[in-house]
Amino acid sequence: MVKDLDQFFELFEAELRMNSELTGYHRFTNSEKMYEFRKAYIKQRIQYVVDSVRKSNSKIWDVGCGFGTTSILLALLGHEVVGTTLEFYYNSIDERIKYWEQYGDLSKLSFAYENIYTQDHKEDEFDYVIAQDTLHHLEPFSDAVHIIYKTLKKGGELIAVEENGDNVINNAKNFKRRGFKRVTTFYDEKLGQNISFGDENTRNLEKWKKEFSVAPFNFIDDSVEYVRFYWPRAYRRHSVEEILEKEKRLWKKSAWRRKYLFFGLNFRVQK
Repeated sequence: MVKDLDQFFELFEAELRMNSELTGYHRFTNSEKMYEFRKAYIKQRIQYVVDSVRKSNSKIWDVGCGFGTTSILLALLGHEVVGTTLEFYYNSIDERIKYWEQYGDLSKLSFAYENIYTQDHKEDEFDYVIAQDTLHHLEPFSDAVHIIYKTLKKGGELIAVEENGDNVINNAKNFKRRGFKRVTTFYDEKLGQNISFGDENTRNLEKWKKEFSVAPFNFIDDSVEYVRFYWPRAYRRHSVEEILEKEKRLWKKSAWRRKYLFFGLNFRVQK
């Protein structure tokens, strides 16, 4: 039985080495030089989610669940989880469930391929909504905020794991690829619908706060966390624990580094 994130990651790595599709998605096992760098980032972000789900036996909606990694972990830890996605990854989830059923009960885990804007959502259904690398894809975003608010129970929380919209390197890469066109449309053959899609439409912390103000959410200030400052070479000279501790001190101490040079941004809002 899986009891914590460390145990999960041991089994997760074994799965990655057996599944080339997953290896290409999560990537930390396919490069020895980048292994610690990439693994630390993925693990740190999932740890944020796990730590934020403080209520036992919660009902959770994992929006944009991808291959379902976080959904699977949370279900193994005893929560009821619904993962939804519009990605092709959906077709690979059944194979993953067969693997993870060896290590715990997944009877309270379900997945659906759906457009959240056209679904009939129940009110006050979830204790938590998780958006891991998802918020910057949801458009129109103000509508998504109201949907999330509707589905959460009173006191429930959205747990957001995002890219930092002020990161200068990532912004340059995104602008070079898509210019100013942050929102696009694609046709989903499975649903037979045109879907609006944020093309890496990332925001900084101040803009996220403004975006969520369209519904009566309370932004949880002490939930904010910035992650990934050091480059891969630092992981070859120092332990992961040393680097993460340095980064934690750095983002709290240096406003300009936090704003422009940290890659990831995590936060929570409460209904």
